[in-house]
Amino acid sequence: MSISLRHIEVFRAVMTCGSVSGAARLLHTSQPTVSRELARCEQLLGMALFERGHGRLRPTQQALQLFAEVERSFVGLERIVASADAIRQFAGGQLAVACLPVFAQALLPGACADFVADFPDVGVDISPQESPWLEEWLAAQRFDLGLTEQQQAPAGCQMQPLWQGDELCVLPAGHPLAEKRRLEARDFDGLSFISLAASDSYRQQVDAWLAREGVSRRLQLSCHSAASVCEMVRLGLGVAIVNPLTALAEAERGLAVRPLAESIPFSVQLVLPQFRPASPLPARFIAALRRRVSELDIRLSALRG
Repeated sequence: MSISLRHIEVFRAVMTCGSVSGAARLLHTSQPTVSRELARCEQLLGMALFERGHGRLRPTQQALQLFAEVERSFVGLERIVASADAIRQFAGGQLAVACLPVFAQALLPGACADFVADFPDVGVDISPQESPWLEEWLAAQRFDLGLTEQQQAPAGCQMQPLWQGDELCVLPAGHPLAEKRRLEARDFDGLSFISLAASDSYRQQVDAWLAREGVSRRLQLSCHSAASVCEMVRLGLGVAIVNPLTALAEAERGLAVRPLAESIPFSVQLVLPQFRPASPLPARFIAALRRRVSELDIRLSALRG
């Protein structure tokens, strides 16, 4: 029989503790077992490792030399075990997320807070980008996870629905329309209205709804950014209809938010590149996102009454 790792463990425990009894406690075994394994180790190595006398063990010069080598080996082993534990806990991992700017502003910060609380050693890199460049990035497999409004998956990607809510009206604090629980098209007639850019699909749906109802607004200001539109509303320059993520975030900053009689759905889609190296991190981050959108559903239900 050749020497085994167990023999070396027993030798190291005796050297570390200075006694058979201490080694037995360290290894969670009995003293006779330690004595037997130690004697077998000496037999297999063909040399005495300890001088025995008066119930004590004194390491020989050969034992001291061997212990120095054993310690170097165990330090390396402990480093491997520590590395494996870090990998299991995702320490030093990195998650790359690409998304539309609206998600970087109004959805991802909360999800990041939850995710980082669970995985404090994982880095998260968020890259906001508008369509169609966002979809090009995702098709190029440059990111672990994407968030988009588009209904069709980019090439080489899979898509999953994450959340859907209706567009909401944002009003300055104290605006007369804030007295109403739900706003009809006629409520906007003659009002100063701040719109998203003319090319925005949600702007187009809002315009079509109000046109069908024969409503005429005062359209003086428009902007690509929903956050900027809300800031103009805060300054009293008009009212606006924006996506529910931005609207709910702005409600926490003092704007009044009201649902519409017309449903203008706003959806959030998860995009998963198919050819990135497999990692458990995207699934963990998606779980954090799903917790956050569940909270949004509760807030929207309360808003609708």
